Formats: sequence, structure tokens, C-alpha cells
Amino acid sequence: MSLPAAPTSLPTAFQAWFAARGWTVRPHQLAMIAAASRGEDALLIAPTGGGKTLGGFLPSLIELAALAATNPKNRPHRLHTLYISPLKALSVDVARNLTIPVAEMGLDLRIETRTGDTSPSKRQRQRASPPDILLTTPEQLALFCASPNVSSFFADLNHIVIDEIHALAPQKRGDLLSLALAAISRWAPEARRAGLSATIKDEAELARWLARQRPGETARAASIIRGAPGARPQVEILDPKERIPWAGHSARHAMGDVYQRIKAARLALVFVNTRSQAEFTFQALWRLNEDKLAIALHHGSLAPEQRRKVEAAMAAGKLDAVVCTSTLDLGIDWGDVDLVIQMGAPKGSSRLIQRLGRSNHQLDTPS
Repeated sequence: MSLPAAPTSLPTAFQAWFAARGWTVRPHQLAMIAAASRGEDALLIAPTGGGKTLGGFLPSLIELAALAATNPKNRPHRLHTLYISPLKALSVDVARNLTIPVAEMGLDLRIETRTGDTSPSKRQRQRASPPDILLTTPEQLALFCASPNVSSFFADLNHIVIDEIHALAPQKRGDLLSLALAAISRWAPEARRAGLSATIKDEAELARWLARQRPGETARAASIIRGAPGARPQVEILDPKERIPWAGHSARHAMGDVYQRIKAARLALVFVNTRSQAEFTFQALWRLNEDKLAIALHHGSLAPEQRRKVEAAMAAGKLDAVVCTSTLDLGIDWGDVDLVIQMGAPKGSSRLIQRLGRSNHQLDTPS
């Protein structure tokens, strides 16, 4: 598969925004813009902190910036970009991070999320008045595709971004998403697709899964765009001072050592594999918390308001540690996290790599 020729520069407003932040646009981000300009589907494989999400959205932001400049206030309400992620928390975090460049460049754009936490009244308003960019999950997209008059909602769709695609495609959720994408292809056949991931086992198969397929034609594959490798992560095994009990310990013997590592970190994420283990670990750390550290809990059974409160506190730098499950192990960019602790064995090396990437979420800084 040939890599699309990358443009040499960004539009002036985008160049100024990158320069104001002290950033340089990366070659793989320019390659994503080039692929989009050709109407191609593209699979971006880049390490954690390499700007994958921004690379997926840059084509949309450039197109929408030009649209907003010509008709900023009175343009019709049409959906331009659909973003799909495996996690509700990831959609909310991306929406928050996406509004930063939009606001700083003065773009008149509407960016909204649609998850299981979205109120019925907001969902109804979104159907009547679509945002420019909608961020959602496979389950919500499937429900949306089954609603009345959905064809008109997607008729003007230009761009589909699928984040952490490796976590969706091989699963049942990937089958559900494939059905939704096939339906959308009938309503918006020219809507190009962009897949984003840092850990892919079978690149060629995933590129074929991502690409739009035409009836009666040879199977197509998305262009594969690779980012430069990042800094190697720093990984160590914590050897607790306490003796390991014969049974029923659930890492209880290690809590003192874990607490000391949290004290020494700026912000630590303590990952566990189950919600019950999250509750147990959270309570055990609080019993040791003589320093009154701000330790929070995050898992899927908590009320949406509680999860949003924890996420906002993390983004604001008000926490010292968060005990969490898989609700926080994909893609989320919490800039202050400098330590990740995995309690027990993760369910696969790719999940461990994803969780490691939450720490020092920058391409040139080791996780």
C-alpha cells in the first residue's frame, strides 16, 4: 500500500496555533490530511502521545474552518464528522480536548457527545439540529441507525474517525459497528474513514476491515500510515516487603508499597481488572491514607455524575491517584499522570501497553 503524499504545510491559522503551543506538525498528521484530501480511507498507527487523535481530526477541522469562514453563523445544521470510541469517558475527554484548538483558533463549530449518559432531550435535539462533530460509541451509533429519518441525518457526513480501532474490530462490538458503518455507507457513500491505534497485531486485516467495500469489486484496504516510534517505556515489577499470604490476599500485602509509590508521584493511575477489586483497593488505600492524599475511584458501575466529577478533577490536577478499571485504559490524555500501577496481571500485553501509555502522555517522554 502506498503512503499518500503529505502536504508540506498547514493552513495559516493552524500553523499559528501549532507555533503558539511550541509544537511542530508531525509527518503522519500531514499524511492523514493528504489521505483525506484524496478521499481515501486511512489507518494511522502511531505510539501513545504521538498525536493520533489530532491527526484523525485535522482534516475535519481544516474543512470546517473553511466552511465557518465563508458562512459562520447561518450555515445549515449538518453532521460533518462522526467520531466513534470504545469508551464513554474517551468520547468526553476527546470532546474536551478538541474544543481547545477550536476555541483558540476562533472556529465557530459545534462539538457534542452522544453516550449512554446523554439525556433524552439532548438526543432529540441532536437529531433535529446535528452538531458539526458528534462523538459517540458503537452501541449508541447502532441505536441511532435504527431511529426514524436517520438517512437524512447522515446524508452530509464527510468523515468518520474510529479511535482505538484494535479494541473494537476483533470483538462483537466490532461486528455491531460494521453493520452501522455499512448502513451509513448507503446514506453517505463518500464519507471517508480514519482508524487510529497504537497497538495492532494484524495491520493488513485491520486495514481491510476499515476500508469501504464496494459490491462486486475486489476487497479494498485503507492506506496504512505509520508514525515515528516513541520513547521506550520504563517498566518494573514491584516487590512488596510484606509476605504474600497463602490465599485470599487480593494484593492486600502490597498496599503499603503501592501507597508509598503514590506519595512519590505527581498523579498515579492504579489499574485493576474488576470493579470489586477496584472497590477493595480504593478502601485499602484510604485506610493507609494518613497524608490525606486525594485518591478517587473510577469504574463503570458508578453514577455518570460521579465519573464526570472524577474526570474533571483529574483534568484540573486536583487528584493524587485514581483507582480505576478499563474505563480509563484507552486513549485518554491526562497530562499530569506520571505513574501507572497495574495490580495483578493484565488481560493481555496490548492492554498493559495501553495502560502504560496513560503515563507521561507524550511521544518523546517515556511512560
